Amino acid sequence: MHLKNPWIPAFFSFSYPGFGHILKHRYISGYILILWETFINDRAKVNLGILYTLLGEFEKAKDILDQRWLILYLAIYMFGIWDSYRTTVDINKQYILADREDAQVINMKIGSWDINYLDKRKPINALIWSALFPGLGHLYLHHVITGFFIFIYAVAICYLGHIPEAIHASMTGDFVQAKKVLNMQWTLYFPSIYFFIIYDSYVSTIEHNKLFEKEMSKFLREKYQSKHFLYPL
Repeated sequence: MHLKNPWIPAFFSFSYPGFGHILKHRYISGYILILWETFINDRAKVNLGILYTLLGEFEKAKDILDQRWLILYLAIYMFGIWDSYRTTVDINKQYILADREDAQVINMKIGSWDINYLDKRKPINALIWSALFPGLGHLYLHHVITGFFIFIYAVAICYLGHIPEAIHASMTGDFVQAKKVLNMQWTLYFPSIYFFIIYDSYVSTIEHNKLFEKEMSKFLREKYQSKHFLYPL
């Protein structure tokens, strides 16, 4: 745990429901909200409505939106923003108490999915791997379940949005085909996913390093040889 600005998880929940919860390591809630967002957004055609609104085609945006599903979208979307903000405030209070009490830090945990341990890692490595493909930066941090969830989710979004085909067409200079092949309802998910994953993996690495330093400091304070130790002559 580390002190965090509650507006940051709220912002990421605003950009994509569930991301603010993953930022606070509330994984089950985050996964459910992400899957719900994918389902309800596709049913209500929210992304296409946003696209046409940005293009100034307001009548087309109104026609494309499915009102039956849009009503169901709003409440959970607002809840995700509020809950991620509220949780961040509460966890910050818990962190302050733990820090004042000099609480024990677990430096290794062996589970069925992986072996997790405190170690110094390079934030730039997490950033680069996440930039190459979402999920790899989290695997670098041994966040196995989140890493594979993000990896599979990003592959599904790329496939449904025809993003690899558009990239290939763009690299060959066929921009008309690239524009034609994209499914914008699914493609508009990707920028939010891509930039959040880069941010989360980079910041998580920095937080891990701080936790490593805190644990090492506590160990040296408790175990380092006393200054009154009499050296043998």
